[in-house]
Amino acid sequence: MKRENHTLTTEFVLQGFSSFHEHQLTLFVMFLAPYILTLAGNIIIVIIIRIDHHLHTPMYFFLSMLSTSETIYTLVILPRMLSSLVGMSQSISLAGCATQMFFFVTFGITNCFLLTVMGYDRYVAICSPLRYTVIMNRRVCIQLVWAACSIGLIVAMTQVTSVFRLPFCATKVAHFFCDIRPVMKLSCVDTTVNEILTLIISVFVLVVPMGLVFISYVLIISTILKITSTEGRKKAFATCASHLTVVIVHYGCASIAYLKPKSDNTKDQDQLISVMYTVITPLLNPVVYTLRNKEVKDALLRAIGRKPF
Repeated sequence: MKRENHTLTTEFVLQGFSSFHEHQLTLFVMFLAPYILTLAGNIIIVIIIRIDHHLHTPMYFFLSMLSTSETIYTLVILPRMLSSLVGMSQSISLAGCATQMFFFVTFGITNCFLLTVMGYDRYVAICSPLRYTVIMNRRVCIQLVWAACSIGLIVAMTQVTSVFRLPFCATKVAHFFCDIRPVMKLSCVDTTVNEILTLIISVFVLVVPMGLVFISYVLIISTILKITSTEGRKKAFATCASHLTVVIVHYGCASIAYLKPKSDNTKDQDQLISVMYTVITPLLNPVVYTLRNKEVKDALLRAIGRKPF
């Protein structure tokens, strides 16, 4: 009987923000604005890095890769969420749901490891400045990005395959996109094994990168404190400030979402956390790197024909 139900389940319904029915239009405007800013900001960053030779360095190469990954990541989630808020169909086929989950997991994990790579880049730049160009050569940079993408793809294939091998008896996903746990809750069978797998993967893609970034910054800070000139210390801290801000918010939101016990929060609380890492966190990257980063601001001024300050 369970097998039959699994066969009959051909689509899901994303419930989204159905409990906020009277405020759907307000939510649409609230989410559309940061989405447009995120897309515009990331596209500008990629273009500026591409056309300005001053930014042809490993740090900005990794930033352009992060911006590209974040752009695809938001395209996977937000257009469908926005369309559901203005009354369009909330149904999604099983294949469509699996595809959305696959790309969400792939680029979400790629972002985590790209931030780790950027932390390593800052470590080499500050702790081994004389060997920086030798260590962070073009080949190494491409290999590091490829490794981040490969981990994302492998983990996504593992995660999505394990979820969509389950038999499903219900069709209403208590979320605005096909996230892992809300989809697993629709299964007819015990999902303890899947929950354990999800926790192991979450620890691997969150705790391990966080640990590596933490070690990098301990070494970076100890090196900066040895710099005798105040100006030198200030400049070194400034090069890390943008990355550290993005890292804290990104890993913080993702950890709250995926490292907490599964029954701790209500549906609305879970969705609020999800909004943080699908809407707010992607916006942080272009905002921080364009408003707080002098080199990017100078490149923007050069691009519009004005002299940097």
